[in-house]
Amino acid sequence: MNSNSCNGESSGLGSSSSSGGRSGSTKNRKNNYSGKPRQPQRGLGVAQLEQMRLHNQLGCGGGGFLPSINSSLNSSLNKEDVRMELAISSSSSASSSSLLFYGFHPNIMDSMYKKRCKDLFSDSKGWSNNNSNPIPDRGLWKRPEFETDYKGGWELVSENSGVSAMHLVIFNNNKAIMFDATVFGPSQIKLPAEVGCRIDPTMKGTNKEDCWAHAVEFDIDTAEIRPLKVLTDTWCSSGAVSANGTLVQTGGWNDGGKGVRYLTPCPTCDWLEYTTAFSAQRWYATQQILPDGSFIVIGGRRQFSYEYVPKPGQSNPTSFRLPFLRETTDEVENNLYPFVHLSTDGNLFVFANNRSILLDPRTNSVVKEFPVLPGGSRNYPASGMSVLLPIKLNRGRRRSASRLIPAQVLICGGASSISAKFAANGTYLPAVSNCGRLTITDPNSNWIMEQMPFPRVMGDMLNLPTGDILMLNGASHGTSGWNFAREPALTPVLYNPRKPRKQRFTVLAPTTIPRMYHSTAAVLPDGKILVAGSNTNTAYNFTGVRYPTELRVEKFWPPYLDHFLDQHRPQIVPGLFTGLVSEVRYGQDFQVQFSLPELGLVDGGDIIVTMYAPPFTTHGYSMNQRLLVLRTMDFSLIAPMMYQITAVAPPTGWWHRRGIIWCSLSTAACRARESGFGFSSSD
Repeated sequence: MNSNSCNGESSGLGSSSSSGGRSGSTKNRKNNYSGKPRQPQRGLGVAQLEQMRLHNQLGCGGGGFLPSINSSLNSSLNKEDVRMELAISSSSSASSSSLLFYGFHPNIMDSMYKKRCKDLFSDSKGWSNNNSNPIPDRGLWKRPEFETDYKGGWELVSENSGVSAMHLVIFNNNKAIMFDATVFGPSQIKLPAEVGCRIDPTMKGTNKEDCWAHAVEFDIDTAEIRPLKVLTDTWCSSGAVSANGTLVQTGGWNDGGKGVRYLTPCPTCDWLEYTTAFSAQRWYATQQILPDGSFIVIGGRRQFSYEYVPKPGQSNPTSFRLPFLRETTDEVENNLYPFVHLSTDGNLFVFANNRSILLDPRTNSVVKEFPVLPGGSRNYPASGMSVLLPIKLNRGRRRSASRLIPAQVLICGGASSISAKFAANGTYLPAVSNCGRLTITDPNSNWIMEQMPFPRVMGDMLNLPTGDILMLNGASHGTSGWNFAREPALTPVLYNPRKPRKQRFTVLAPTTIPRMYHSTAAVLPDGKILVAGSNTNTAYNFTGVRYPTELRVEKFWPPYLDHFLDQHRPQIVPGLFTGLVSEVRYGQDFQVQFSLPELGLVDGGDIIVTMYAPPFTTHGYSMNQRLLVLRTMDFSLIAPMMYQITAVAPPTGWWHRRGIIWCSLSTAACRARESGFGFSSSD
């Protein structure tokens, strides 16, 4: 497999219609496809058109026949069985296809068409001895993966986001929530008059009114913004999206340190806050969603403990001690915003500074400590990057909840343990240039080290729908902190975990906008990457400083969005998909139908379906980010140039949490970008 392969048609989740009740809304769009090749669209060849004509004459199209998809539920569902509701909607963006879910390149025909189509479409391999499963081992016209030398492109989508995006989360209605701290003074967008000003207890003098917005709802399609009224200080806070799509946002500084905030996606929704939820200040803490839908918040500045998010309006009387956090604190800390990943065995992988443990949240006990990761410190202010690599459920037989699935963590970049101390005195040491890869489910695991093309600190690391990892933003010298870094890392890097060592990194096209301290990035439903923020100053400062406060918003186009590959892009036909499946349970089969713009066959074994949980991103770490590769079966032709694939949902919340989930379909011939439907689970 190669990451530089084609990806599905663009779209987004939910409606892109603008919200009502805006004040000071902006619409600043500017297309700047730097490095994007203008390539002609190539149509089907004469031979392919003739084969399509013969295909229809032979009756292989099926005359619109739609087979039943009422598959039975897995009888082995356990007590964690929850229903998942497939939310289908389409984008009204003029720049997109308005189609939501993207498919793959078809491989074979349904069994009812085998005899009539065999001579034309098959060399008989894979057909004669595979009656129980329509996906054969081999098919005719297996072609190599579509290669591209396209290194990505950058698009400037907004000149002014109103606030600098220290924190970023993508909602299922095609809106991005961006917010900053409240303590930094005026932003670039005011609160609506009908909403009123907030009272800031930290302001001097008798007038403590703050009439500036410090959070916005950003429309992914139109770049319009709607100011939001956050009351308490969200400086360096944490968050996660709940099962119903609500942002549950925790901690911060000063009056926000013990608080929990809720923001629900809707055209008029605003923050709902509870200021006394936690027993301790949670500043620079990490929030992780658990299999049952609850949340754990770990650490924070000078807080060597963790807590669970209480129900709205309730307060925690105490917290759970975690001595590991005290042990990993050095002279400049280097263990804030610890990396936390939910393993496939239900334990939490917790990484701080250069050490890591497995924490069992069911018993509140540490069950394992891993070897030290060499090469430097990796957490704030050293600020490396971390992801859980794609979890593969597509190998072997149907997975049961009792089978342990391997889970691997990748940690890259960071800084020397003394780098922050040197930066405070004006010396900016080189960032860390290595990565460590660890199988956290292996009882005898050790770090496997790799070398990045260049050093990076304060970067962002994202799971792409292709199964690759994208690294971008940050700097090559210094650490996180106010003006503690130099030499912006303008060039993204792609990491392919499936390739052999020393062949996994690909250098991509650079941006021209430095994304330093307090910058963010997130994967969008159409496969692009939203990039925003950057503020190394203690207030909004646009002149006379090395790195001005950044309000411009970009989208990065990864290599799989090369326009030259558009001819190979399959796509769901909404009329055939909408309403076919209304809910899916853990462990249940579900079907997806799609069309294909050209005729061809690929190996059935190359088809993959993935699930992705949109994360909450701040300070270079995307909390709760997770991508699963699902088991697939029963790939079939159901109508002329229309196909159906069956995928198996994960059997337990240990493997994928409840909530809004994006799906993507891919083959080795044509990788698809994120789909426009998600799973919304409920008890």
